Amino acid sequence: MNTIDQNTIPAPQAKKKKKGKRQFFNSIAMFCNHIVAISILVSYLAPHVSPENFWFIALFGLAYPVLVMFNLLFVLYWGLQLKKRAFYSLLIVFAGWFQLREYVQFNSSEVADKSKNRIKIMSYNVKSFDLYNWNNDTTTRSKMLNLIADESPDIICFQEFYTHNKDSARNNLNNLVNLQKAKNTHLEYVASKGAASWGAATFSTYPIVNKGKISFENTNNTCIYSDIDVNGDTIRVYNIHLQSIHFGYGDYKFVEDIINNNETEELENSKNILKRLKRAFIKRSTQTELVSEHIEKSPYPVIVCGDFNDPPASYAYHTISKNLSDSFIESGNGFGRTYSGKFPSFRIDYILHSNDYKASDFRTIREKLSDHFPLCCYLHLEKQQ
Repeated sequence: MNTIDQNTIPAPQAKKKKKGKRQFFNSIAMFCNHIVAISILVSYLAPHVSPENFWFIALFGLAYPVLVMFNLLFVLYWGLQLKKRAFYSLLIVFAGWFQLREYVQFNSSEVADKSKNRIKIMSYNVKSFDLYNWNNDTTTRSKMLNLIADESPDIICFQEFYTHNKDSARNNLNNLVNLQKAKNTHLEYVASKGAASWGAATFSTYPIVNKGKISFENTNNTCIYSDIDVNGDTIRVYNIHLQSIHFGYGDYKFVEDIINNNETEELENSKNILKRLKRAFIKRSTQTELVSEHIEKSPYPVIVCGDFNDPPASYAYHTISKNLSDSFIESGNGFGRTYSGKFPSFRIDYILHSNDYKASDFRTIREKLSDHFPLCCYLHLEKQQ
């Protein structure tokens, strides 16, 4: 008498069961796919909506690179199953092509024509030249000064600049004037304590013929502008440091705990971070509009350098860069990462310029001496035909 193995499932039934599981997982995947697709579509609104009106939309702009990654993972997931749904996320990602190219660039590595009339621009948030030894390396300050001297830019804009007038070892103003060729200075301090001062500073090899400041209320952030005579032509250089988020030790610790899968008081810490982000988004929107209006009224071609504390998918970047060219998009390569701190890395530092100039040889110098990488490029000052 033949017996039937109870553990043996007929092939059609096993196939049907496997198909049912796949359909179940695909249903969950499609639901998640809709969530990330809608989220990335909302992120496309972030550059156009003022955080003063809807601040939470700025969060989606902040998350844009992550949303791109998740959408591409769904393209791969559906593509491996040969399903047309793969085109769903792919089309949504490419719908934001102009936003995507602000994060990633692949330009030719042609050597710029040195015979042309050009100037070298540098922008660097120096984090007070590691005043409080955040890097646990007492040589950080001297390394920063040497880097600047080696690059030898014609115009350099510093954010979070610090100097001490009565301490030769920390008199960064004098040391920089002595170390490199850009000796004409424009400094505006937002805080002082005795002989120590903090603020923004612009150094130039060319004469500075006029200096000005755009005041921001209730903050230590600032924007200065310098009118510079470059071989008989006047240009206006804006040095901008928009509202910082001011995360505290507990906020950084919270993020580190999440990364390391440590237990955290998630609700309270999450609320604290959201409050700081909201406040910074709203303050930056007001500062951004002040700077943008000032740039539009400039009687001269402009160069805009600075730490915007916001990525390209933001109201700040979109508003200030309006009618300007981005040197990274013109001549940069790879991922435009400029922030080197503990939080997820973004491009939040920029060199922008009037459209009748052309940028070349854009570089992000990957030296982790501050929590920002320095930026360099050449600007060809002859007007393009």
